[in-house]
Order: sequence, then structure tokens, then C-alpha cells
Amino acid sequence: MKSIFIITIALLLASWGPLDAQKEWSLEDCIRYAIDHNIQIKQQTIQTKVQKNTLEQSKLSLLPTVAGQASHDYSFGRALDQTTYDFHNQTLRSNYFYLGGRTDLFTGLQNLNTIQKNKYELLAGEQDLQRIRDNVSLSVALAYLQILLNKELVTATENQLNTTREQITKTGIMVDAGSMARGNLLQIEAQAAQEEVTLVNMLNQLDISYLNLTQLLELETTEGFEIVVPDIHVEETATIDGNIEEIYTLAVQSRPEIRSSEMKLTASEYALRIAKGARSPSISMSHNFGTRYSHIANFPGQQSFEDQLKNNKNYGLGFSMSIPILNGWLVNKNIANSKLAVENSQFTLEGARKELYKNIQQAYADAVAALKKYNASSKAVKSSEESFRYTEQKFNVGMITPVDYNAAKTQLLNAQSEMSQAKYEYIFKIKVLDFYKGLPLTLNK
Repeated sequence: MKSIFIITIALLLASWGPLDAQKEWSLEDCIRYAIDHNIQIKQQTIQTKVQKNTLEQSKLSLLPTVAGQASHDYSFGRALDQTTYDFHNQTLRSNYFYLGGRTDLFTGLQNLNTIQKNKYELLAGEQDLQRIRDNVSLSVALAYLQILLNKELVTATENQLNTTREQITKTGIMVDAGSMARGNLLQIEAQAAQEEVTLVNMLNQLDISYLNLTQLLELETTEGFEIVVPDIHVEETATIDGNIEEIYTLAVQSRPEIRSSEMKLTASEYALRIAKGARSPSISMSHNFGTRYSHIANFPGQQSFEDQLKNNKNYGLGFSMSIPILNGWLVNKNIANSKLAVENSQFTLEGARKELYKNIQQAYADAVAALKKYNASSKAVKSSEESFRYTEQKFNVGMITPVDYNAAKTQLLNAQSEMSQAKYEYIFKIKVLDFYKGLPLTLNK
């Protein structure tokens, strides 16, 4: 029993590491984690909450304002008793209780327009938040694909190195048998040493790509961090779905940067209405209630405290109108500035649409170029593989020098590297286009 208990505790402790070594992070896992922990997203979330509070406050401002007052006063010498309006030459102690309020009946619709302005500013803030999320998602996807690319490059380099080591063994046997010069063996060994350096560089690049992704996820360490390696390949008949106009039509209706600019334009239009509302007269209603108490009126045989509060009650109701006449042209200048703000928001929206179109154009062109590059490099790999097999056979029988052998081998490695780079470049550009279409970022088929 004791040994079972110790083993159980050891297993629990092993599972409490900084990162679960058994867990492999998918692209979706990485994106979700990054969105939950990104500082910019947290800051924009706070800003959105502030905008929500501002909207709620503008709605509550439609309610009347109410204030209460209570006082306990002493008057000395000749003093007026407010309850009887008689003068007394003695110390007077009194109480006063008041409750009053004010209601804005009409303010040129400024309050209602303020609510609408704050509403659209909140909607714009939510779209800004989504834009940051999208940018983080794309950055994570790019870093994720970079790891996959570097993994492929490491694998290709390891395969080349293993092939070279096998060739060293074969060449060594032939040298010992006297059928090949020792210089050939030395050149192959030198090639292996160079490939080991290349492998170290590739592994370093892989480590850096892991670091870049974990930093995007706000993780403190790369220890125990591993990603899912999906089965990704590009079909020989691969094409790019849709055209630029179709993708733009979908994107302009859903992209948060466009929606944000539209909301900000609407908010600026309501701000203009608010500025114009300052020209209108404002009408308000005031209402109050009060009562008093005097200790003189509370002498024996006169009114008690409760009776005075009841009998001295007074009510008030009033209406007032304020008409703006001259205020240094402040209202006119505010209106003029608000019109300029609307015009500027229109240009911002137009610029956002043009920028989106240009980005889609560029992403589409990049995807087309990457697909062409991949198809060409795929053919180059097939040719290089066939050429290397032929070269290797000739080298094994001593028909060519190690220089020719190494050249064919290097050519194959370069072709494989270019094909891998073209493949992941194409995949990323396709994912960007899918993103513009409103599709989720995923590497699943």
C-alpha cells in the first residue's frame, strides 16, 4: 500500500508541470489561448466596458435630478421666525427640510442623440476589439505555420545527413577494398560535417519559431510545448476559389475594420445633431417640497415638532425656458467642427474600404504566385530526386567524383526546401483569403 501511495503522488506531481508535456496544441488551441491572454485584447475589452458604462449613463441622464437638504440653524438677536414671519429678540433655533428636483423636458433632442452617439461608439469599440482578435489570430497562424515549415526543413536536412552518413559507410568499405581513393571518403565526410552545421542552424530556427509562438501566447517558457502536426498537402490540381471581387464583396460586409469605420461615421453624424441641438431653446421643469420647524412655536400650548412639520409644508412647481442668443459663436463653431468630423469619418471609411481591397488584391496575387512557385518547385523536387538517384548509382561505382555527388545532393535539398517554403506560403495566403471570406482559421480539411 505504501508503494502504491508513493507512485500515485509521483504521478500527480509529474502532471503539475508548467506545461503538460503530453498535450499537443492545435492551431485552434493556440488562437483561443492567445485571445484569452493577449494584453491588447484585455485593454480594448476594458475600453469597451467604459463605453458601455458611458451609454448606460447617457440613458440614465433622462431621469430627473433630485436632491434633498436638511438644516439645523441658530439665530441670535433680532431674528425672523420663518414659521410665523414674526421678529423675536431672542435666540431662535429652527430646522428646515427640503426635497427638490429638475426635469429637462426639451433640450433640442441632445439627450436622445447623445444616447445614439454613445451606442454607435460602443458598437465601433466592439468591432475594434474583434479587429485586434483577428490580427492576433493571423499572427498566431503565421507563427504556427512557421514551426511546421521549420519542422519539414529539419526533417529534410536530417534525411540528407543520414543519406550522407550511409554513403560514408559505403565509401569507407570501398576505400578499404582499394576500389576507391581515400580522397573521395574525405570529401564525403566534409560534406557530412557541413550538413551537421546546416542541421544545427535549422534546429535553431525551429527553436526560435517555437519561441515566437509561445510569446504570442504569453507563455513564460517553451518547455514542454508542442504543437499538433496536421497532415497538410497541396493537391496537384489545387486552385484558388473565388476572385478578388467576390472575396471583397464578402469581406466589406463583415470585416471589423469596415464595420468600425461605419459605426464611427454614424456616431459622428449624431454628434453633429447634438451640436445643432444647442441652437434650440431648452425647457425644464422644477419641483420641490419643503417644511420648517421653530422652537419658539413649540412653547407649551403651541404646535409640536410633528405638527409644525405637517402644517408648514410647502410645494413648488415651475417651468423655465432658456433661449441661446449670443455665446461667442461657440455653437456655430461646434457645428462647423462636427461637420468636419463627419467628413473626416467618411474619408476614413473610404480609406478603410480601399485598404481592404488592396490587401485582398495583394493576398490573392501572393496566393497565385505561391501556388505557381509550389507547382514549379514540386516538379523540381521530382527531377532532383531522379537526378540524385542516378548520380548516387554512378558514384557508388566510381564513375563520378564526390564533387558531382555533393552538388546533386545539395540541389535536391535546396529543391525540397523551396517546395516546403512555397507550400506553407501558399497555405497561409489561402488562409488569409478564407479569413477575408469570414471563414474560421483552421488547418483541418
